Amino acid sequence: MQKITTVSLREMKEKGEKIVALTCYDAAMARLLNQHEIDVVLVGDSVGNVKLGYENTLAVTLEDMLHHTKAVKRGNSRALLVADMPFLTYEFDPREAVRSVGRLIKAGGAEAVKVEGGQKILPSIKALIDSNIPVMGHLGLTPQSVYMKGGYRVHGRDSHEAEDILDQAKTLEEAGVFALVLEAVPSALARDITNAVSIPTIGIGAGLDCDGQVLVLDDLLGLSEGTPPKFVRHYASLRAEASQAVKKFKLDVKGKKFPGPAQVYD
Repeated sequence: MQKITTVSLREMKEKGEKIVALTCYDAAMARLLNQHEIDVVLVGDSVGNVKLGYENTLAVTLEDMLHHTKAVKRGNSRALLVADMPFLTYEFDPREAVRSVGRLIKAGGAEAVKVEGGQKILPSIKALIDSNIPVMGHLGLTPQSVYMKGGYRVHGRDSHEAEDILDQAKTLEEAGVFALVLEAVPSALARDITNAVSIPTIGIGAGLDCDGQVLVLDDLLGLSEGTPPKFVRHYASLRAEASQAVKKFKLDVKGKKFPGPAQVYD
């Protein structure tokens, strides 16, 4: 299988071939995603919500990300492996950003990193790129800014905010990011951004016209609790199936039906 790189993603945009991305947090699922030739595997800081029990992504640490990036690396072979930079590890000090990202690259095996924001974090983005570290941007709904921006909502519905997001996208392209995640923005805005920049756009709640799509794997599989965001489509209902399996196991143990003859050694 051909290894996916940042150059591969640019070529896919030029050819009009959609980019497929999914989050991943462990080696077993990384092997499954590679089996089906997923293009980008993102070790998202969403691990805080879906695996670590945090209320949001803000509590995720660099050590958390390093642990899960290492695990995904062990199962990854084809996909471009991108790791999220956690909150307060890159925003204010470019040198600290390079040191933090360096750990994810050298020790964790990440091949690129994703950061949230635009103009305000340009010094850190430029320092990373100057250090030969590929950077993916993230605009629109940026979960690390959830308190500052008034919770989880669609961004870019009014003309002023839409123009700002478009300008930020162009700024990030000029700074050298290789791709942009657009989250929870109107489809028309995502289309305008996709047409305005030469780098790939990867949407999550941003409509069909982005160059690719990403979802949280646990959402796709129907493993997440609660009501999913509008942009999620459940391709399976594994939480319900797992619940039934656990219930059946308990009943079999209580009823002395497990283990049966097939599970006993002679």
